[in-house]
This record gives sequence, C-alpha cells and structure tokens, in this order.
Amino acid sequence: MPGARTAAPGELAVRPGEDPWTPEEVAGARTELMEEAQRLRDEIHLSEDSVAGLMRDSGDGAGDDQADTGTKNITREHELALAANAREMLVQTERALERLDAGTYGLCENCGNPIGKARMQAFPRATLCVDCKQKQERRY
Repeated sequence: MPGARTAAPGELAVRPGEDPWTPEEVAGARTELMEEAQRLRDEIHLSEDSVAGLMRDSGDGAGDDQADTGTKNITREHELALAANAREMLVQTERALERLDAGTYGLCENCGNPIGKARMQAFPRATLCVDCKQKQERRY
C-alpha cells in the first residue's frame, strides 16, 4: 500500500498487562494477513472459473434428467456461496491490513478499547473486543 504509514511496534493497542507488539510480531501479522488475502483471491478466482464452467456446461439440458439438473444447480449454488464467503473474508483481511497500516489494529471498532494482543494473534481479522463481540452475538 504505497504511501501508507506503518504503525511502529509499541503503537499498536494491547490490553493492560500484555507486552507491546515487537517488530517481529507486527511483521508476522502483516505477512499472515497478506498471505491470507492472496489465498482468498486465488480461491475466489477458482470458484468463479468453476461457476463459469458450470454455466457453460449447463447448455440446454438436453439428455439431463431432473436429478442431473438438480445436481448441477446445487453445485453451482455451492460454488457461488463459497465465492461470496471468500469475498467477505477478503474484505475483512484487507481491512485488517489497512488498520495495521493506520496504527488502529487491535482497537475495538465499537468501544475503542484494546482487543487484546493474544486475540489478534489468534484471529488477525478481529475488529471487536470479546465483550463487544459477545454483545453483538446476543443480538442475533
């Protein structure tokens, strides 16, 4: 991301009692997020190719019985759902990289408190602290 300001280690939010982020940990988080973004882009591309192939092969359905047609529809819907899920995860991953560059990585987007270094290391796309995430899940 040209022109993006990279947050210095120690600037990233941590909870009381946690050690500050080290340069190696910040680099590791960045690498993990970048690799995940590329994996998701590849997955989206494969799913889109698969759907295009299924659409091409569906033709007029001549010679297909209802079971064949139903199987093709289910397979196409499954591929579309996988691609949609991968796109959503890619958005979250790119957002985490932006937050890392902005120095807001590890801050809860709801209450502004630190999410916690351990939580961010376990789930690098986290945008909510545990308390806010639990409140959100209770609403749904």
